[in-house]
Amino acid sequence: TGDIKRVPEKDLPVVAQEIRSFLINSLSKTGGHLGPNLGAIELTIAIHRFLKLPEDKVIWDVGHQCYTHKILTGRKDEFDKLRQYGGISGFPKRAESDTDIFETGHASNSISAALGLARARDLAGGKEKIVCVLGDGALTGGEAYEALNNASKLDTNLIIVLNDNNMSISEPTGGMSKYLDSIRTHQGYLDLKEDVYRSLTNSKHNRVIEGIRRAKNSVKQLFVPGMYFENLGLTYLGPVNGHDMKALEAALHDASKARRAVILHVVTKKGKG
Repeated sequence: TGDIKRVPEKDLPVVAQEIRSFLINSLSKTGGHLGPNLGAIELTIAIHRFLKLPEDKVIWDVGHQCYTHKILTGRKDEFDKLRQYGGISGFPKRAESDTDIFETGHASNSISAALGLARARDLAGGKEKIVCVLGDGALTGGEAYEALNNASKLDTNLIIVLNDNNMSISEPTGGMSKYLDSIRTHQGYLDLKEDVYRSLTNSKHNRVIEGIRRAKNSVKQLFVPGMYFENLGLTYLGPVNGHDMKALEAALHDASKARRAVILHVVTKKGKG
């Protein structure tokens, strides 16, 4: 645990490719959730570099996407018995590692569990970071919305990573799927943000930059349809390329600065590679 932090940033794509190749070779023999895990490799690496495990906590609502997490926490050599009797589980398992804090599948319950951990942390005066990762498919479950409702009242940090690959077990349907699709494809907002920040970042117009930061929520309201999460009282960040580890780490650090619950919207490709 923590070894990935010592890997130079320039070598991280090589590590990601090695994990991708290992998973393809290993799962071709044992079976398992190949596509979802191929899409979550870079995201998992970024989370592990951001957190200090096991002191900090990460909960995987998309529990079948935890294979890279298991590899990075010392369980690589046990993959020859993945999902077999006496072998490691295909989901987080507390008996396997103290970094598996909560046993989850696809139950839409990660935000509730993370909110409980955040409340416990605050009552104990702790400082640990709490991150939960859920898929866009988990937002079809009512428990996720109950938790979002409660998380909106949080006055300390909680990071909710929405791993959006536009795919549940099959293609998603319903209103939330359409809403997330509108965010992913609303290029006007993304282009505006990128162009403005690129032109000003290296300039001396600090007051202009600060003004843009203060007006950011207003700009979002104009260019991003609905701003559902912001209107709930949550901070929304994204969408972020879920295969750009540098951008992911930066976004996680930004999210950790907020004294409230943050939705970090990450767009990944299921079955990448």
